Amino acid sequence: MIAIKLRRIGKRHQPAYRMVINERRSKLDGKYIEDIGWYNPRSKEYNINAERVQHWIQNGAQPTDTVHNLLIRAKIITGKKRPVHSTKPTDALSEEEPKVEEQKDENAKTPEVNSEEAPAKETEGGESEK
Repeated sequence: MIAIKLRRIGKRHQPAYRMVINERRSKLDGKYIEDIGWYNPRSKEYNINAERVQHWIQNGAQPTDTVHNLLIRAKIITGKKRPVHSTKPTDALSEEEPKVEEQKDENAKTPEVNSEEAPAKETEGGESEK
């Protein structure tokens, strides 16, 4: 399957990317079919050849999630953005959490304290009175 990917270029700690047409399972630094643009994440600038992107999408190329979101930002394609790196818990976990909290509330009753049993008072010398 053919994919539209980002290929990293640039110096260390100064990433820049070329948008290339490549086989889905090929190496990132290997040969590519066509170079169709570039993206600089530090300055958020990009330049994409919209005609070539449309051509490759019509021929079956699938963009990666990050490229898909870039193409939506550039208004080359329409649709919803895809989540790339989600740090939120899944819906299944968030549904179970209230159930666990309810169980904790039932078990977390405060013990009753008898007012008759008063703690011993300490005097100035450090000895306790009874």
